[in-house]
Amino acid sequence: MRILVIGSGAREHALTWKFSKSKRTSALYVAPGNAGTEQIATNVPELGARDYDGIVRFSIENRINLVFIGPEDPLADGLADILRNAGIPAIGPGKESAQLEGSKAFAKQFMRDHGIPTARSEEFDDYDTCVRYLDRLDHRVVLKKSGLAAGKGVLESTEITEMKSFAHSVLANDTLLVEEYLAGYEVSIFAVSDGENYLLLPPCADYKKAGEGTTGPNTGGLGSVCPVPWIEPAMLDRIKAEVIEPTFQGLRKQSLGYKGILYFGLMITEEGPRLLEYNVRFGDPETQVLLPLIKSDFGNLCDAIVEGTIGKFPLVVSEKSAVGVVVASQGYPGQYRKNLPVNNLPPDSATSQLVFHANTHRNNGGVILTGGGRSFTAVGIGNELLQARAEAYSAAQSVQFDGAWFRKDIGSRIFGN
Repeated sequence: MRILVIGSGAREHALTWKFSKSKRTSALYVAPGNAGTEQIATNVPELGARDYDGIVRFSIENRINLVFIGPEDPLADGLADILRNAGIPAIGPGKESAQLEGSKAFAKQFMRDHGIPTARSEEFDDYDTCVRYLDRLDHRVVLKKSGLAAGKGVLESTEITEMKSFAHSVLANDTLLVEEYLAGYEVSIFAVSDGENYLLLPPCADYKKAGEGTTGPNTGGLGSVCPVPWIEPAMLDRIKAEVIEPTFQGLRKQSLGYKGILYFGLMITEEGPRLLEYNVRFGDPETQVLLPLIKSDFGNLCDAIVEGTIGKFPLVVSEKSAVGVVVASQGYPGQYRKNLPVNNLPPDSATSQLVFHANTHRNNGGVILTGGGRSFTAVGIGNELLQARAEAYSAAQSVQFDGAWFRKDIGSRIFGN
């Protein structure tokens, strides 16, 4: 297989790394890629993730057999449709199905239409109407931007001034959802679908808040664990029966053929699972802990998505555990500096540690420079989560650049510290 991965983040580095291990891979490209992917694949830095004509042209000229679309923006724009219409196999839903992530208003209506348990919500397109609603509230709520926001278009608050300011900024060009606040713990579940059948991958937990102890503003995610030991088999059965099965039945009823990865972001409440959101691709940083635990050949898995044979695919998952710790730039998720020299990284030879780059690049002297707020994901792998956590933090401490920081409590629900 001649493969092209679209994107430059740590998720795409993890995907590239996984494809590099496949016996099916004969050529591997990443557009635009980063300083980590260039060590295991051919970067195409002149090809941006939203250069759709260029991606099609490159795929034809280089006889690409499979394009794996990593980020959400190209999926929301319909890149998978563009590629398939050009006769190029792609992993990712078409534009219509991608509304499940691209429009929270669309997703919420889909949940209501198909009886999927979720938070009660109201939608607003007008600021004055929204303010009157907020002024009447006597309970905590969550405000969400309907469109894509890189994981940061959410406000949990009880401060009316803060909520009105957030509403004003969102309603300038988008729809705002005001949802009831749900208490519980979150879990991420990924389904791999070929349009007819699906496979479930091990559940992950994502740590979204900037501050330790689940405090501070939302981020794109500062850590993750896989699998999730506090999810009992009985709860997984409920999630499948109440959320996942109705979702795929709804996709079929609405003729939303779905070839790709579907993420279910869930809150497990005292009343049971409630669906917070869909993503139409692998998450970041969950991908970085999930892919190392898949023992099946990843090229074969992707081929099963394209060929429609997921129902027969023999998925094999490791019994080991993985913990990921995101090393971020000082100031993230607010303003942060870029192009900082990276002084040290763990050695590539470590079998129990992996480091995935996000938007890094090299200067003319070959020095790796940072490029994003979430600069690296340090992943530890162990026979159980405590060992994996120790490996992850050992790797994170070895990632050194000016102002580098990370949360110290990834996995805190497991270990109580």
